[in-house]
Amino acid sequence: MANVIDIAGLPPERIVFSPSPLAELGAALHVLSEPGHHPGLHGWATATASGLKPDLADRLHEADFLWRSARCDLLLPARPGATLTEELDALDRVDDEAFMTAAFEISCSASYTRCRTSPLADADARARVREMAAARGPRQAAFTDRMLNDPDGLRVWLRRLLEDCEQAFFADTWQRTRFQLAADARHKAELLQRKGLAEALTAASAALSLSEGGDRILVDKLAAGRATASGHGLTLIPTAFGWPHLLVVHAPGWRPVIQYPVAVPELPAPAALELVQHRLEALSHPMRMRLCRTLARGPHTTGELSEAYGITPPEVSRHITVLKKAGLLTTRRRGRYVLHQLDLTAVARLGTDFLETVLR
Repeated sequence: MANVIDIAGLPPERIVFSPSPLAELGAALHVLSEPGHHPGLHGWATATASGLKPDLADRLHEADFLWRSARCDLLLPARPGATLTEELDALDRVDDEAFMTAAFEISCSASYTRCRTSPLADADARARVREMAAARGPRQAAFTDRMLNDPDGLRVWLRRLLEDCEQAFFADTWQRTRFQLAADARHKAELLQRKGLAEALTAASAALSLSEGGDRILVDKLAAGRATASGHGLTLIPTAFGWPHLLVVHAPGWRPVIQYPVAVPELPAPAALELVQHRLEALSHPMRMRLCRTLARGPHTTGELSEAYGITPPEVSRHITVLKKAGLLTTRRRGRYVLHQLDLTAVARLGTDFLETVLR
């Protein structure tokens, strides 16, 4: 399973690596809304949230569906600017229908891969948006009604909210991170120029790869989407607040954008989705779970496991093969004996790998 971005015929100069203040602010707001997704940022999230004035905290809660569960496309600019003001100015130039359609993409996520109708122009889309907003609670429902009934006023309100965030905490945060992000983007751009797109993508994230034909970018996520960059170009935005998320804008008609977390030494490489699935499937069998109980305590031969659990050696071997293919066992030979043991590190990582995979 993967998101696919078609890049057939796209010249390398149309692929841009660049930091974005607005995208980084969106990532920071998500961390404040869902600190549980980002255990490494608990200190920052706690200190920042405790320093917010009540009015600003209330307004952030009111609008947080724009960045809590997913990230609104409006917060991932296809053409990053040098400053937040510059990017907000560009956002002001987006027409109302496109703005509102993108703003409510989270509520209408089932139609994200198809051309979407604006809730300002389509009664069915409007009703669906209101129904899904009501399910989130009366405050979000009231905010959604304000967006639908007074889009111009709400856009002014939202810009002021983001500007107040910059004044309250983001200016300092951006000052600390922008040089790191600029250096990362510059490094990836140099890799693209010197070694090609495959090298640049792999350096950005192990979850990004180039198809064998070189005409598609594959994004290893537990979701399916398709976009084309051939007529638009492609933007890749580094973030210091993103891990474990890897975001992809692939809405029809929009220039594709990928926001990837900047790698730091203490962060593990993301596990492949297929590997996590294989490991979960391997452990779903009750006999394999029982075998793991014994193999976790020390190395055992097939014969020992057969005798311990009252099953035939060939049956043990079949279970061992499944666990080995999933990368959950280590095997070593001692004389004429082959000893199997549970790889405790791999198993310990499984819960984290699963969480990172579903959050990616």
